[in-house]
Amino acid sequence: MCIAQCSRCVGIALIPMAVVCMVANVLLLFPDLKFQYVKEHHVTNEAVLSSGIWASGFLVLVAVRGFASHSDQKGCCYFRTQMLCKFGYTCLALVAAGFCFMVSGTGLALGPLCLHNGTEGLKWERPLKKVKHGDTLYLYEPERWASACEEPRGVVTWNVSLFSVLMAASGLQVIFCAIHLLTAILGVLCGPNCCKNKVVPA
Repeated sequence: MCIAQCSRCVGIALIPMAVVCMVANVLLLFPDLKFQYVKEHHVTNEAVLSSGIWASGFLVLVAVRGFASHSDQKGCCYFRTQMLCKFGYTCLALVAAGFCFMVSGTGLALGPLCLHNGTEGLKWERPLKKVKHGDTLYLYEPERWASACEEPRGVVTWNVSLFSVLMAASGLQVIFCAIHLLTAILGVLCGPNCCKNKVVPA
């Protein structure tokens, strides 16, 4: 596949992934689809950080717009300049998606913030978080989910589902960006001879 076609395919693929990340992160801010929890700061730090909105969402879309830059100018120097620009935008998308992936993984591993009925009575905390090394991760013990939180309703399933979606979408973004990064490097090193087509928009 030539560089122009690769840019087109990567750009087209990243757009729906970015939209999915933004929607998933917005939903994470409203457990049980209620505004009160984010207003009262009863939402996890990973959700409030909103990496799915500004990192895997906005910054990735900015990078996709960078893939679309082109001109009718010809020549080896101009071609390499275009490839360097694509390299920079791809690095931006790669770092943004990677950051979202790590934040989402952390949120998934630590579990939701909820009203838990523990030994000290009702308290807002993360009851499913691993307390010590060697404890079984709550993801492998779904029987604990229903009794872990008094409210928001169904917050464990809500967090697991949406953080999993964020991890999957941002992980795919990382893979696509890594592939595009390799083609951009190839374009810089080899020049226009490695692809007969001019640089075209995504």
